Amino acid sequence: MFPLQTLGERIRTLRKQRKLTLEALAGEQLTKGMLSLIENNKANPSMDSLAYIAERLGVETSELLEERTPQELREVLKTAEQLLKVDFDELTDEHEQVLALIEPHVEKLTQSYEAARLYDIYGRALYYEKKDGWRTFLEKATDIYDQMNITRHLATVGIFLALVKFTKHDYNSALTILLEKRSEIEVRNGLIDPLTRLDFDYLEAVLHYAVGNAEDAIRVMNEGIEFSKEKQVFYRIDHLYRLATFHAMMNEDVDSMKYYERKILLYGEFADDEDAVLFTKFANVHYLTSYKRAYQEALDLINGYYDELHLSNSYTPYAYVEQGKALYGIGRYEEALSCFGQVIIADYVHHPFDLSIFYEKDAYAALCYQALGNEGEAFRSIEIAVDNISKMPHTPYKDFIMETFELIHSK
Repeated sequence: MFPLQTLGERIRTLRKQRKLTLEALAGEQLTKGMLSLIENNKANPSMDSLAYIAERLGVETSELLEERTPQELREVLKTAEQLLKVDFDELTDEHEQVLALIEPHVEKLTQSYEAARLYDIYGRALYYEKKDGWRTFLEKATDIYDQMNITRHLATVGIFLALVKFTKHDYNSALTILLEKRSEIEVRNGLIDPLTRLDFDYLEAVLHYAVGNAEDAIRVMNEGIEFSKEKQVFYRIDHLYRLATFHAMMNEDVDSMKYYERKILLYGEFADDEDAVLFTKFANVHYLTSYKRAYQEALDLINGYYDELHLSNSYTPYAYVEQGKALYGIGRYEEALSCFGQVIIADYVHHPFDLSIFYEKDAYAALCYQALGNEGEAFRSIEIAVDNISKMPHTPYKDFIMETFELIHSK
């Protein structure tokens, strides 16, 4: 934590920063002795005297009454921003640290950029820690962003509010909120900055897919990709290409799938993004298991990628799913079930495509149990798969689960 300053200490600090003597700051309305008493906290200035001191220091009176100088708030904000940037799959207690860092300041913040960002980050941390009041702080942040016309941060708050609904799997509400916030910003500001535009394009495409609007998703996704190429701005481009890859895969458009995979690889090499490269390896394995049913070929690839996929926090659960499916396909049922048993769906996984991939493993587990003669566990597993997938939009994964349900029950 940063040390607290008293009113007198703040006045002294600002005076020395401006290279003023006691006499120079005291001017005609105060004496050197009185100012010395104020700086040493042995006398309290009247509001008139405080206003006079603030004017001579070139600051607002409210700034002197704050427990932090602007520079100190900037240091707090810098630390909070760093904590907020930690990836979800690497989080420990960062959100608790954010709350402890910002809480001493929230009641005394004024109308400044630093205040808006601290309100914003504090509200998000409250939400992640499942504490009440988070909306109030986001509203305070939004009001300041709005007054200062900071479009980028207005957009990120709108996106966050949409994602709150998304994480609750209320995909329709999430899409409605996003479209409303996007429209408000575009109407007010006309052309928005490229990064904000690409954030909106990416999430809108994601949410259109989530509610089953494939045509709208493809349109927005392609618009985002073309805009990125036109402006030579590669922000979000790998995520847009990942969406495009999965769309092509689900339609078994192999040429398009390979085209987008090459684009992702080029991006990964250019940006030194290992995660992008790993995605292409996962996509190849997944296509072999879920679409070609080429289980031995998939297992050979998995064995080649084992360390990379299994040592990545993001891909470990997906790797276990794919390994289990491949082992099922070559008749190694016990080993397959062992892999499925190690799958833990991370708290940050919410998109229907990702969830459907995970739910598919229960259908494969049912097939393993059936092959081993354990009808009770086969029925239990397929019921879990059907119950989970029923809330998801139509995909090949949903088709596979429902076909497996019919197969298990027919036998």
